Order: sequence, then C-alpha cells, then structure tokens
Amino acid sequence: MRSRSCAACLGLAGVLFAGYPAIRPYSDETTMAGAQAVGSSAWLVAHLLAIVSFILLGLGLLFLRDLARDRPGAGAATVACVLGWVGAGLVLPYYGAEVYGLHAIAGRALADGTPALLPLFDTVRYQPAAATLFLAGLLALAAAGVAAFLALSRSGLTTRWVAVPLAAGLVLLLPQFFGPPSLRIAHGVLVGVGGLLVAFALTRPRVPAAG
Repeated sequence: MRSRSCAACLGLAGVLFAGYPAIRPYSDETTMAGAQAVGSSAWLVAHLLAIVSFILLGLGLLFLRDLARDRPGAGAATVACVLGWVGAGLVLPYYGAEVYGLHAIAGRALADGTPALLPLFDTVRYQPAAATLFLAGLLALAAAGVAAFLALSRSGLTTRWVAVPLAAGLVLLLPQFFGPPSLRIAHGVLVGVGGLLVAFALTRPRVPAAG
C-alpha cells in the first residue's frame, strides 16, 4: 500500500510539473503582451500545477522514507524527506506570489491599458527576502533529489538508473529558470518522465530487505 501511495504521489508530481512549463505562457513581460500572458488563465493553471506537484513530491518522499525503513539507504531517504519538505516550504510562497500577486498586477495593467505597472513584476520577484528564500528552497530540493537517488538505489526499491531522471530534474530546477522556453519545457518533460519511471518501478516486485 505504501509503495503504491509513494508511486502515485511521485508519478503525479512529475506529470503535473511537466504541465507547468508546457502550459505557462511566455512573452516579453515589459509589454502589454506580457500583461496578457501573466493575466491569463493559463498562467494561473500552470503555476497551480507546479504548487500541487511540490506538495505531492513532499508526500512521495514521506512515503519513500517509510518504504526504505530497515533497508540500506534509510538514512538517505530520511534526508530526502526532510529536505524535500523544507525546499517545498521555501519555494511555495514564491509561487503564490506568481499565481496571485503578479496575476493581479497584470490584470490591473490590462484594465488601465498601460504597461506602467509591469516593472512591479521584477520588484516582487527580486525582493531580497523572497529571492533568497526561493534560492534556498531550490537548493534544498536539488539536495533532496540527490538523497532520493541514493535512497532508491541503495535500498533495492528500484534499479540504480531508474532514479536518475527524477534526481537530475530536481538538481536542474535552479538553472532551468535561466533557459529559453524550449529548455524549460524539456526540463519539465525530464521531471515528468523521472516521476513516472520511479512510480512504475515502485509498483514492481521489490528486492527483499537486507538482514
């Protein structure tokens, strides 16, 4: 039961995260076209998918910790769980600002018919406390990905290579933000495939625990 719960959470987390950059509209956010993009329903849906995916990731890592108990890699699973929850907790307020704050600013700019408010996008995003906590959260999630890879590969819950795409996707969370839309979409696909691979592997017969 726990293996299926873990598989469901990680698999769905991957699928939802893949939808985030694919649905998210991209535009020059200093223009009214950018206001239309950020003020759109697609913007809301995309970022809400990301929010739910981080919550599911945390739940999946919690179930992984239980699955790895009394197996080699149990310590790494605990580290992955803790870092995953810390990372998600630090990035979710930032996503909330994107979903509600930036969307509201864009809506007002569209109502006024002027891009005068659009510089507030960067004011919100790069506010020192917000940016620092977001960075810390992304780094924690990257470390959680490495720990999850170690837990999955050492415990015998999956073969070693299965955990690589999901771990790589979490490690690349930060740098992908600096890439073009095509790279961000490709990264989302990587996370989605990674989550599904782990989910499929966890539903297969497992190697008995050592000892």
